[in-house]
Amino acid sequence: MSVQAYTVEQVADILQVGRDKVYALIRTGRLRSIKIGKLRRITDQHLAEFIASLEDAHH
Repeated sequence: MSVQAYTVEQVADILQVGRDKVYALIRTGRLRSIKIGKLRRITDQHLAEFIASLEDAHH
């Protein structure tokens, strides 16, 4: 099982949005994430689910 986990900064870069936007998405539950100690990580699965939810919203 291979899981890629990204930092908030990396996800902001991937989605071409600001860090504040990524934190807002996490806070509102639109983007799932995990915590490893004090660190917050977004897995590739979380990212795929988020992108799929965006596509659903536009159809």
